[in-house]
Amino acid sequence: MKLQNSNKSFGLLFFIIFLIIGLWPLKNGDNLNVYFIVISGIFLILGLINSRLLSPLHKIWIKLGEILGVIISPIIMFMVYFIVLTPVSLIVRLFGKDLLNLKFLKKKESYWIKRKKNLGTMNNQF
Repeated sequence: MKLQNSNKSFGLLFFIIFLIIGLWPLKNGDNLNVYFIVISGIFLILGLINSRLLSPLHKIWIKLGEILGVIISPIIMFMVYFIVLTPVSLIVRLFGKDLLNLKFLKKKESYWIKRKKNLGTMNNQF
């Protein structure tokens, strides 16, 4: 995406965010938050005219996203591993399942699995 289009979408995004924050007190019957409404108007104007004034803010926003990605990704992966995969593994082991057929059996002559379906020749693969 070009920097100009990116600045435009960045300005419009923050216009919407600050507008929602400015209008939020109306939900509880309070007065508008005028400061946030003014800030949202500034972002709207700068976003619509594709101002270069938004470039430094946009770069900071992107850098913040990258930093959060570095911090949050390992935490989410840790949670997925220990909340989902570990209990599933323990349950499978508890029931004695060998889902990948990795157990070594001394009595077995071969571990070759015969196919029931004939695949044909490999001359015309596609």
